[in-house]
Amino acid sequence: MRTPPRPLTRRGLLTGTLGSAALLAAGGSLAGCGTKGAQQTEAGCVSEDLSGTEKKLAFSNWPQYMDVDDKDASKRPSLDGFISRSGIQVTYTEDVNDNNEFFGKVQNQLAACQSTDRDIIVLTDWMAARMIRLGWIQKLDPAKIPNVQANLLPSLLKRSFDSENRISIPWQSGLAGLAFNGTVTKEVRTVDELLTRPDLKGKVTALSEMRDTMGLLLGAGGHDPANFTPAQFDDALAKLKKAVDSGQIRKFTGNDYAPDLAKGDIAACVGWSGDVIQLASENSKVRFVAPDSGVMLFSDNMMVPNKASHKGNAEALINYYYEPAVAAKVAAFVNYICPVKGAQAEMEKIDPELAANPLIFPDDALLAKSKVFMALDEKQEKEYEGKFQQVIGA
Repeated sequence: MRTPPRPLTRRGLLTGTLGSAALLAAGGSLAGCGTKGAQQTEAGCVSEDLSGTEKKLAFSNWPQYMDVDDKDASKRPSLDGFISRSGIQVTYTEDVNDNNEFFGKVQNQLAACQSTDRDIIVLTDWMAARMIRLGWIQKLDPAKIPNVQANLLPSLLKRSFDSENRISIPWQSGLAGLAFNGTVTKEVRTVDELLTRPDLKGKVTALSEMRDTMGLLLGAGGHDPANFTPAQFDDALAKLKKAVDSGQIRKFTGNDYAPDLAKGDIAACVGWSGDVIQLASENSKVRFVAPDSGVMLFSDNMMVPNKASHKGNAEALINYYYEPAVAAKVAAFVNYICPVKGAQAEMEKIDPELAANPLIFPDDALLAKSKVFMALDEKQEKEYEGKFQQVIGA
């Protein structure tokens, strides 16, 4: 199976495309998104499901996030399999390039309880949480997605923004943790080492994605990134500020830390597992570290927006992609963490090397250390993001 190049991850598209300052500005421009007129309720914005008479479905996803035939790039084997089996025609569009950008595409329609002409959209946890908070997403019928109930990884159950797994279903996932280049430094095992070790001064970067960097610092301080108080956030932020003021941290980055880490221009960093494991394939001295205090787990999630008129068809597709054999086909191409139990055994039939790849199938011990960042309300999002941006100098 093809392993595609990964110059920019889903998280990198968020931070790399807009930049930290632009993100703050974008967050400010959306500050009114919870005001009257944008907020919807299930009773106030009713969607009609035409799946019984219309065998079609519109699916919006990120680029390079679906398996493609090696010999014909216009074919998507797993999706073609669903179409053949179900008789549901799928219009598949790679038009999610950035969470905030996509929000801008659909916010006017969803705020007004109008159709976006999409039946499935795929967005990252924090944006999924925002849309759920606004009442813009339809609830799924558990009886129609039994494979999700049976096969979703335990680490992705009971997430704070969708505790019953009825609104957002993980498509793929990833981890944020530590990384170091062993050709220029000794092993880095803890967040405290990264922030304070004298030999690393000026040779460290951290991520401009607030939820990943601050999630790791909260965990290192003995706090729960999935459930913390303002005082606990401020405690973790004070440690970050100290590392910035002392010159320990050189800069905050999107994916652009990766080439610097590979070359040894930086010695250690906060980074994403997928990037680091790709680097490690070229240099075994580059290593990803999951500190004992924990790693951050993020997902990009399938959701059915309000006024989507083919919810039943969408549920059929979601259920299909939670068949382990189907999930393995996708994972073999995209190389992100597969959220489906049983897919690793199926991957062994496709590519044993990929089946052993921790980027795709982290072991139980690693997943037990993982946390999903706490869902924030509108006020918290503005407050925490603002404080973080002030410290990182965006």
